[in-house]
Amino acid sequence: MSAGAAGPRVVLVGPPGSGKSTIGALLAQRLGVAARDTDADVEREAGKPIADIFVEDGEQRFRALEAAAVREALAEHDGVLSLGGGAILDPATRALLAGRPVIFLDVSLGEAMKRVGLDTARPLLAVNPRQRWRTLMEERRPLYTEVARAVVETADRTPEEVAQAVLDVLELTTA
Repeated sequence: MSAGAAGPRVVLVGPPGSGKSTIGALLAQRLGVAARDTDADVEREAGKPIADIFVEDGEQRFRALEAAAVREALAEHDGVLSLGGGAILDPATRALLAGRPVIFLDVSLGEAMKRVGLDTARPLLAVNPRQRWRTLMEERRPLYTEVARAVVETADRTPEEVAQAVLDVLELTTA
């Protein structure tokens, strides 16, 4: 981490549809800090949407941009940080997350599908989204739990309730 930066107050990880962006914004508001999303950082750096990066440059290029965005955000950002769903696939990223206030937002397949639907802007879910999401979770769940200080279930909870659960589990006080 750079001198003077304590790092993010909260880092959110989880699959597509888990609510990372929504919960991140709520947490930032409650804590009186800025929210940052590494997917937005990647799009800004590349100058195009993630779906276009996948199609035009390939997943490997996207993952390299994503790893760089996470490294930079962990070093610079002291608010709430939401990581892209696959950011935890990179071993170096997982190592950087060690000891940080990482929360895995867990969501069921049914709930995730309600939230993301058949959103083709999510390139890894473009074909057979239900089966692809299930496969992604089988691959990623152990990695999400590896990096997380705590798991917060999102099922049957409003975004406000999920945000409060995150604050409670990390013992953070609001602004």
